Amino acid sequence: MRYYVTADVHGYFSELNVALAEKGFFEDKEPHKLIICGDIYDRGTEALELQNFILDLMLREKVILIRGNHEDLALELLNNWNKGSFLQRYHHSNGTVDTVLQLTETTIEQLSTESDEIYKKLSKNPFIQNIIPAMVDFYETEHYIFTHGWIPCTIIGNNYSKKYFPIEEWRNAGVQAWNSARWINGMEAAHNKIIEKDKTIICGHWHCSFGHSRYEGDGGEFDNNPNFTPYYGEGVIALDACTPVSRVVNCIVVED
Repeated sequence: MRYYVTADVHGYFSELNVALAEKGFFEDKEPHKLIICGDIYDRGTEALELQNFILDLMLREKVILIRGNHEDLALELLNNWNKGSFLQRYHHSNGTVDTVLQLTETTIEQLSTESDEIYKKLSKNPFIQNIIPAMVDFYETEHYIFTHGWIPCTIIGNNYSKKYFPIEEWRNAGVQAWNSARWINGMEAAHNKIIEKDKTIICGHWHCSFGHSRYEGDGGEFDNNPNFTPYYGEGVIALDACTPVSRVVNCIVVED
């Protein structure tokens, strides 16, 4: 099977289209599928167009959807709506509220006066009813593991001093472990030897410029000519192009 793999599209449907066209996705006559490694919305302005595209691929069984931390944020927003979650600053800064407005075709002004109606629209939206329920924590082939942040592991310490410890039965990890794993910097975890023998983990979530800057000395993370192309390291391929900054969606093609 040929897999076209991307991550962190974040509502940039036009940029996704460009990436897929460049790789030959639309002309491919052989068996193939698109894998999106999480975070399909919450930055760009084309949520509805992207949703229609994904729903069409789902109908034709042409897509595998991995759950990301932004999908978790969407459910958190919905489940805590009656507590005023749509007023929380981080739901605005992360783009979750903007996605709600796009998917329900409402405005920020309506959110303050028609919140109950917007809640009903969101609850019935295909994102909640069809797309998120179809998502998986990871997808595995003979030589690859596809996930969002990373596979579950134990992290002790803070940003200045972290220690990573593997979880042997990570495939059977519980909900909380996977919720936490979706926030892990996969490039950092791989460099701390949280890798899977004889397999490459393909992930998103953390901007590729981190790996290029930290481990290759290639540019900075956001300045000094950052490199947002896919990062390849031992046991890891990272795909998050930080599209709001780069205006590019990364896509690679693997066969397995």
